[in-house]
Amino acid sequence: MKFGVVVFPGSNCDRDVVWVTQGLLNQPTRLVWHQETDISDLDVVVLPGGFSYGDYLRCGAIAQFSPVMPEIINHAESGKLVLGICNGFQVLTEVGLLPGALIRNRDLHFICDPVSVKIENTDLPWTSAYSPGEVVSLPIAHGEGRYYADADTLAQLEDNHQVVFRYCTPAGGVNVAGNCNGSLNNIAGICNRQGNVLGMMPHPERASDPMLGPTDGRKLFESLLSPAFAAV
Repeated sequence: MKFGVVVFPGSNCDRDVVWVTQGLLNQPTRLVWHQETDISDLDVVVLPGGFSYGDYLRCGAIAQFSPVMPEIINHAESGKLVLGICNGFQVLTEVGLLPGALIRNRDLHFICDPVSVKIENTDLPWTSAYSPGEVVSLPIAHGEGRYYADADTLAQLEDNHQVVFRYCTPAGGVNVAGNCNGSLNNIAGICNRQGNVLGMMPHPERASDPMLGPTDGRKLFESLLSPAFAAV
């Protein structure tokens, strides 16, 4: 499984992802500069967190025009894997690979905290190592992470089981008390209809190395190495 981690001007979590995929899981990984136009060697493309282009205009609004993005769209449409983390999730919504938008947090504050997240769908390449309904702890760091979509889009996401992660209480309650940023339906991460494109606001790469603390995020990357999904 070969990983590529896109580097936009302002990315700051790119090397964190590389440390997990290459440093911890021993998978071939390369950094992909945003002006590249050939990513045919890659199985998984990761759009990392950070502040692409300084988050000017709107988070992810400028990054969608980078030369690499048409190649990432083609990569996704061919059935290959694409992961957007935090700012990467914002870019995926801007470019139309995922529906909805990420808007200002409910209380208009930047939130940098570990939060509880419930695993809603384990029938995906991203989540096969988790248990259905499992509650994990993952860090967030965003000011515009509140998921929003119109009622029809929300209904389609729910009906098609595209909600992959929800914010919750430590006991697993999906309610206002467990909703850190006001996201509709407590949504922390979604996938496309095919399941090969995933966007999430929490940072699994920051919860992967035991030297740094909890490792609940590591299983997301380990899921991709499962023999059941090796040919995806």
